[in-house]
Amino acid sequence: MGKGQPRISNTIRTLRFHAGEMTQAALAEKVGVTRQTIVAIEQGRYSPSLEVAFRIADAFGRPITEVFTWNAPAADA
Repeated sequence: MGKGQPRISNTIRTLRFHAGEMTQAALAEKVGVTRQTIVAIEQGRYSPSLEVAFRIADAFGRPITEVFTWNAPAADA
């Protein structure tokens, strides 16, 4: 993927807030990654592996489609 807007967006920050203001460190521990990884995913600088994405969704008890959204590129006209 080239430069520009990230194609995968997420609602992790909002979900953490609604989960009793869960910290990035607490989520990272639950998922099995570093806090820095959670920070990068939240900010859209890093797209997680499919397994990590499912683990994050599971940590919130949500389907993966409520946590991550694929923003398909616009078709060239």
